[in-house]
Amino acid sequence: MKAPLLLLLLTVVLHVELVGCALSSLCSQPPSKWCSSLDSAIQCGVLKQCLESNLTRSRQKAADPVEVALYYESLCPGCRLFLTQMLFPTSLMLNDIMSVTLVPYGNAQEKPDGQKYAFVCQHGEQECLGNMIETCLLNMTDVAYQIIYCMESSTDVIKAAQSCVELYSPKLSWDSVMSCVKGDVGNQLMHQNALKTKALNPPHQYVPWVTINGEHTDDLQDKAQNSLFTLVCSMYKGPKIPACGGGGERRYRSYCHNE
Repeated sequence: MKAPLLLLLLTVVLHVELVGCALSSLCSQPPSKWCSSLDSAIQCGVLKQCLESNLTRSRQKAADPVEVALYYESLCPGCRLFLTQMLFPTSLMLNDIMSVTLVPYGNAQEKPDGQKYAFVCQHGEQECLGNMIETCLLNMTDVAYQIIYCMESSTDVIKAAQSCVELYSPKLSWDSVMSCVKGDVGNQLMHQNALKTKALNPPHQYVPWVTINGEHTDDLQDKAQNSLFTLVCSMYKGPKIPACGGGGERRYRSYCHNE
């Protein structure tokens, strides 16, 4: 029974390899989701690469990922620079060995307001709005990180938000995002961000504030801001992956040939 199934799978792989570039036009998901299912891998023309990637991961000894947390605020120039130029590129290259947690709050202040909380942000009301949009996105979609990168790398963080959502998560309605932003859910989510930020030990003194595996030191902060890639590679306890200089076969070996 296994032989026909294997033969069928190999046939599908070879077929996708031949017409992958043509199939990619049917792909409606960002690259981070291409290997999430058999259908998406086929539609995006990367079935062979996804299978190779999964095989490589299965051969690696399991090890805890390096946990990188960023405490930040949406309109802080230094936060935007670190998130877009250091954190996001590093997470793309080392996604197999690191996890990322984003906490949009930073130097904001909260005070009780009836059954809710009122927030005052360092860079004004627009920053509070940006923090709230990003907080809601983190609770509503598994591509929030990509959307937030899109926002933070744009000229205007707030104005870019809706188009970034439409680009990376077409099925997520902007109305539902704003319903969270203006409602009780968003308010409580931001309160949780406030609690997480206030619980930092040592207390944060500035943003961006980075913790590695829950720890913050001046040395870790400096290393993260100078070369997060090098820091994560050095702290990972599992087998060294190819991106960090380890061995292994090249995972992506197909091409879109000139026809």
